[in-house]
Amino acid sequence: MVEPIHTHNPHPLKHVALIMDGNNRWAKERGLSGIAGHEAGVERIRDVLRAAKEKGVEALTLFAFSSENWNRPNLEVRGLMSLFSSYLKKETKALRDDGVCLKVIGNRSQFSDRLKRIIRDAETATASGKLALYLCVDYGGRWDVANTAKLLALEVQTGRLRPTDISEELFDQYMQKDGIPDPDLCIRTAGDKRLSNFLLWQMAYTELYFTECYWPDFDGNALNVAIDEYHRRQRRFGMRDIADAGENADV
Repeated sequence: MVEPIHTHNPHPLKHVALIMDGNNRWAKERGLSGIAGHEAGVERIRDVLRAAKEKGVEALTLFAFSSENWNRPNLEVRGLMSLFSSYLKKETKALRDDGVCLKVIGNRSQFSDRLKRIIRDAETATASGKLALYLCVDYGGRWDVANTAKLLALEVQTGRLRPTDISEELFDQYMQKDGIPDPDLCIRTAGDKRLSNFLLWQMAYTELYFTECYWPDFDGNALNVAIDEYHRRQRRFGMRDIADAGENADV
């Protein structure tokens, strides 16, 4: 008989963020090209979406292409942009039929007009979906914060806000107008233990989970293992452990 997981975490898992790392290393170990690793990684998205939906997850955020990735070899960058375009064209109908709402988050200024149109068409076609899929493309956490600061500065400049109106809560509202809500859990594959400029504002209290598994090998079962680990944890958000606080809970 399988023992049930005894959860100490009263907070439901609504939003999972994923740093999809290890595509190149996966390909190299198999004597394949780097882009072959990225192609294999794209195939995993379908499995992870299905598993997330079964677990009742409401939002999934994937770190697909960082602001710093433009510094990679030109051939790899072109391959990644082509792969991104192909994914949108190939998967949009399936995402819509599966009830997935696709949103692309990031700085689109370096994208071709054709890619911008493909993104808009995919977002429009899937707008009615209930499960949110955020793809972070040409995204950086520092860019996200700086961009929000610019929006607030403009509001002050035009007189719609006073500097004293700006608070953490207001800043958060402006980030989320067209952005990403706070994740409950962030998973990074391939062994590295860092955030790499991903969702720096949003992950102040996110639970972090690191696995040695390369992204092309990360499937629905691997996601379930990470989710089970999340449910074993207790999220305190800076407060005392309720079980240990006892009569000194207010101290």
